[in-house]
Amino acid sequence: MAAPVAPPLCTWLVAACLSAACGAGDKEKQRRHRGAGVGVGGLFGSHHRPGSRRRGGARSGMSMAVALHPERGVVETKKTDVKQRRVVVTGMGVVTPLGHDPDEFYNNLLQGISGISEIEAFDCSSYPTRIAGEIKSFSTDGWVAPKLAKRMDKFMLYLITAGKKALENAGITEEIMNELEKSRCGVLIGSAMGGMKVFSDAIEALRVSYKKMNPFCVPFATTNMGSAILAMDLGWMGPNYSISTACATSNFCILNAANHIRKGEADLMLCGGSDAPIIPIGLGGFVACRALSQRNSDPTKASRPWDVDRDGFVMGEGSGVLVLEELEHAKQRGAEIYAEFLGGSFTCDAYHMTEPHPEGRGVILCIENALADSGVTKEDINYINAHATSTQMGDLKEFEALTRCFGQNPQLRVNSTKSMTGHLLGAAGGIEAVAAIQAIRTGWVHPNINLDNPEKNVDVSLLVGPQKERFDVKVALSNSFGFGGHNSSILFAPFK
Repeated sequence: MAAPVAPPLCTWLVAACLSAACGAGDKEKQRRHRGAGVGVGGLFGSHHRPGSRRRGGARSGMSMAVALHPERGVVETKKTDVKQRRVVVTGMGVVTPLGHDPDEFYNNLLQGISGISEIEAFDCSSYPTRIAGEIKSFSTDGWVAPKLAKRMDKFMLYLITAGKKALENAGITEEIMNELEKSRCGVLIGSAMGGMKVFSDAIEALRVSYKKMNPFCVPFATTNMGSAILAMDLGWMGPNYSISTACATSNFCILNAANHIRKGEADLMLCGGSDAPIIPIGLGGFVACRALSQRNSDPTKASRPWDVDRDGFVMGEGSGVLVLEELEHAKQRGAEIYAEFLGGSFTCDAYHMTEPHPEGRGVILCIENALADSGVTKEDINYINAHATSTQMGDLKEFEALTRCFGQNPQLRVNSTKSMTGHLLGAAGGIEAVAAIQAIRTGWVHPNINLDNPEKNVDVSLLVGPQKERFDVKVALSNSFGFGGHNSSILFAPFK
């Protein structure tokens, strides 16, 4: 048993010695180092933390190379030119209040159908908000093993189902799956809220006894476990983790997944987001924030971005997942290419926990950086799927930022998918990316519904009207922003 343990200890011992040698002039540091000894406690103590040594080694170059590979000497790395590896979209999977197939979902959007209705999953008669974009019919048959389906949180069920549907949509058959290099395939699907229901149920069970708790309540509550379980199911050994940046989660995951491909670290990635917050604690929490619409008497009219009479957002649930693939890899397997992923950006408002920056600085910077990363100009953008959640401040500040970025471009069309789906939190960017890609594929952009009395500061000539519009998308921009001031923008274009 000693042999497997020795190499990492030796590695850190070498790193510690090199670090101490670099600071030979500091007698106090030498004294501490000698006093620490060579045991695990000394090396991993407050002055020899693995994380801090790694960071120091990364800066010094030589130290890091010798510490990690003492027998090889300096390790030279060659970075792949990110611009040489193009990223394309070859598959889409959705679980939404408007359907569980990308075409069904988008056709309902084009028809202006609302997925908002009264909540049926639990008794919410005492709540001031009793409506949501709730999924009424959903089955995991054929997608998730029955034993797991009984214990998993819905956010994981939605995630795994949408992920596998995306693979099916991408034409990745069992034969193709067997031929994939699994170490170059990854999963990066995040969640804003994670397994809220599983955790909430565990708390209730604990009131009786810990023996009543679901033994999987901890892992099934964490946001990373959906991606992990899906990767285990597929046998994919490439990049695998989740990102949780509130309602910007999906875009963060999509851009990071694309960057793994651009950098040559992966050839194929499943990416997007999933959330299932329509439970008592989820509804109650957002009610307490005073963030939700209370238009209970007319659910389909409740989500109304940019309308004067909007009174808050409407919660939704579901998942949106993309298959991103390196261009040549997609061509080699004869994949249908739906669109090209151009790039994107993240920024932080660094202003307020829930309110947008009054001058939109973070959003403007995010869009500008996204354009630069994608290699396009503001004149190239002619379609924007806005974050627009139907909140008083958020809708206006985003539109002001768009106006400052793009001016009065008569060719620009802007819409909000949330007017029909509600706000799917961490999954919003995933299904809205699908909507943007479908606009590119079909040549139609979906309407903005419930925009009966537009805000006076909003230029309605830029907004898609109450009916779908025939439109040739040149470059599509999709925005997602989240609590904490997280901003994200991603861009898609027709593949050429």
